[in-house]
Amino acid sequence: MIEKKIYLEGVDPLKLFGINNVRFDRIKKSFPKIKIVSRGSEIILKGEAAEILHFEKTFELLIDYIQHTDSPDEQEFEELLQGNGKVVLENNKVQGDVLLYGDGGKPIRAKTVNQKALVKSCDETDLMFAIGPAGTGKTYTAIALAVRALKQQRVKRIILTRPAVEAGEKLGFLPGDFKEKLDPYLQPLYDALDDMIPSKKLRGFLEDNTIQIAPLAFMRGRTLDNAFVILDEAQNATAMQLKMFLTRMGKNATFIITGDLTQIDLPSRRDSGLLRAIGMLEKIEGIAIVYFDARDIVRHKLVKQIVKAYDEEQKKEGLDSSDKSTNQ
Repeated sequence: MIEKKIYLEGVDPLKLFGINNVRFDRIKKSFPKIKIVSRGSEIILKGEAAEILHFEKTFELLIDYIQHTDSPDEQEFEELLQGNGKVVLENNKVQGDVLLYGDGGKPIRAKTVNQKALVKSCDETDLMFAIGPAGTGKTYTAIALAVRALKQQRVKRIILTRPAVEAGEKLGFLPGDFKEKLDPYLQPLYDALDDMIPSKKLRGFLEDNTIQIAPLAFMRGRTLDNAFVILDEAQNATAMQLKMFLTRMGKNATFIITGDLTQIDLPSRRDSGLLRAIGMLEKIEGIAIVYFDARDIVRHKLVKQIVKAYDEEQKKEGLDSSDKSTNQ
């Protein structure tokens, strides 16, 4: 009789074992010759070597199934325990769309056509623009790609940046020091990282600068080698700022620029460097531009209707302005 420990990595124990350990109890019943104890993120096994080996092979299939399934089916779970694993896994695996497993084993996927297009572009080129309305997953997918590259050791660091442009609010009236004033503008980037990297490890990455989050102005003068760099909210960067950012690109670097051209907070829409950059760079080989639209919105179902209503109103206002200028 031997004792062995199995450590749970990349999987949520609650999802694997079920509420009130319902699935864990079924696992134990399927292996009556082994004593199985769960303690936090580890499983302790006691039994004969052959039985433990059989358990390990089945348990690997269970974890693979849980990682690739948003809502585990109880019948399929039972079939895996009975040894019918291959068919179940083939039926549930979504080939190529799981970018990584986030905090608690959550599968991070490219869910929509244009999110998948961004992933494909990232596999083929080093500089991409992701353009589209709020809620389409532009930034989230870009950060997932960056975290994947870091985990695969294809880059040494991740750099996330945004222009510190006020959207109607004044930075000077916010409490705290400079960093505390800017953090609210960068919070969406922290939120995405929290979803993908365990908090303790994320703190370590931030402390040793493996992951850097900073305003766009802090990029000036740098050469960004061996890095995955994301410029978010690029519609609020001026032409000079965007040129400065793009020319930071160093060896073994991947750049993704995201933006929403309907949410320009600069004094004039014509000041947006993103608008100008798309026009100048779209025909350069090696640069990809992926346009997101309402079909990609993955937030509350009402968000699609809200975006559609604003788009229609904006088109109407543009038409009215055109009519007025023609009649004058």
